[in-house]
Amino acid sequence: MIARTQGGPERSARPADEDPRLLPTDEIPGRALVTRRAATDIVRRAVLGSYGVAGFDATPLDRLRAVLAGTQPGIRISLSAERLAIAIRLRVASGLPVAEVVRQVDSAVRYAIRRAMGREVDELRVRVGGLDTPPGTEPPARVSGTGPGNAELADSGADVA
Repeated sequence: MIARTQGGPERSARPADEDPRLLPTDEIPGRALVTRRAATDIVRRAVLGSYGVAGFDATPLDRLRAVLAGTQPGIRISLSAERLAIAIRLRVASGLPVAEVVRQVDSAVRYAIRRAMGREVDELRVRVGGLDTPPGTEPPARVSGTGPGNAELADSGADVA
């Protein structure tokens, strides 16, 4: 990149000592610490940004514990030097395939942790506590005789618990 000043000779806008070919590439030894709170924020943002998630599911007791401890209800993280375990309880929007929403949350959380912290998630448990319907509407009624039966679901190979 060449910068030109008025009435002066041409000169480089970058000093010679900042040439990218001359910068050190060796890693500096040290240690980085990630708090449980930072990991919780990463997980919360990944979960709430996933399609179909209506929010976190928590009992009133869990909410009270979260307020007293200053944590996020619906997320539990076990973080140590050798292990990272995450447990999430969430609510899914009604009318969406629950298994697909859970797969999306799993993928989003693993990617966000890998990108932000540079490590893999050892254990990730996602529990769906219920379905949320939009305000003012009622959940769709199940019509008997329609849809696949238990035997058809078992034969399809779908992950249904």
